[in-house]
Amino acid sequence: MLKQAAFAVVGGVAAVAAVPVTLGAAGFTGAGIAASSLAAKMMSAAAVANGGGVAAGSLVATLQSVGAAGLCTSTKILLASLGSGLGAYFGKPKKESSSSQAEPGAEGEEQEETESQAEPPNPTVGSEKHEK
Repeated sequence: MLKQAAFAVVGGVAAVAAVPVTLGAAGFTGAGIAASSLAAKMMSAAAVANGGGVAAGSLVATLQSVGAAGLCTSTKILLASLGSGLGAYFGKPKKESSSSQAEPGAEGEEQEETESQAEPPNPTVGSEKHEK
């Protein structure tokens, strides 16, 4: 259980930390959109689609805003919660869940195989005479 909590913490921190790094790598920086980047290509496509300008509230405008100013507190909390949940889910020990479910079935299968493979006892000739 302690390992699962550690994965949850790591997942939450990683989710919050990954957003600025990913946006910076894509070209959404604090100084503006980096030339020849994915962000520049996105901005160009958005400008062509909107007749020369990037619409306020569009994906490109929002990503540039986050890249320049960072995430607000409520968004950081939301990302940390989602990352923690994913970290806890993927950090679950696989052996405990699979072995606990497989053991009862395995025992039952062994019993069935033993019962089906067992041969009925052969009565001796002398015991039949005594029963009659």
